[in-house]
Amino acid sequence: MNNTTYSVKKSEIKRKWYILDAANKPLGRVATEAAKLLRGKHKPTFSPNLDTGDNVIIINCKDVVLTGNKLNQKVYRRHSGYIGGMKEVSAKVMFENTPEKAMMLAVKGMLPHNSLGRQSLKKLRVYAGSEHEQTAQQPEVWNF
Repeated sequence: MNNTTYSVKKSEIKRKWYILDAANKPLGRVATEAAKLLRGKHKPTFSPNLDTGDNVIIINCKDVVLTGNKLNQKVYRRHSGYIGGMKEVSAKVMFENTPEKAMMLAVKGMLPHNSLGRQSLKKLRVYAGSEHEQTAQQPEVWNF
């Protein structure tokens, strides 16, 4: 009897395209589903050391919901690396100006913080409205 564990090869990985509709759904719920699809954790061939994930399109980011009082209290921070170089943007301002960036940051935080996570993030497309440019890829709607 052969007791070896099957490991998927790079040539055997098949990638699909999925659409996630973020309208009237919490930001974190949409981001976790996107991270799961990007990593490939929904597939039986998942391997933690390979990028087995699919391509994900998130639409209607402007209609995403923040629960509780996060819209007023949550702050997005970044630092340039220079003294006094910290910039702060409130969630309310971020969602008014660039809701795509807020969604991208939420998904990025749920992926591994290494080269595999950066590679997975390149397969994510985020749009504020319901229109997207990937109709030629014939994406499937992912219900969650």
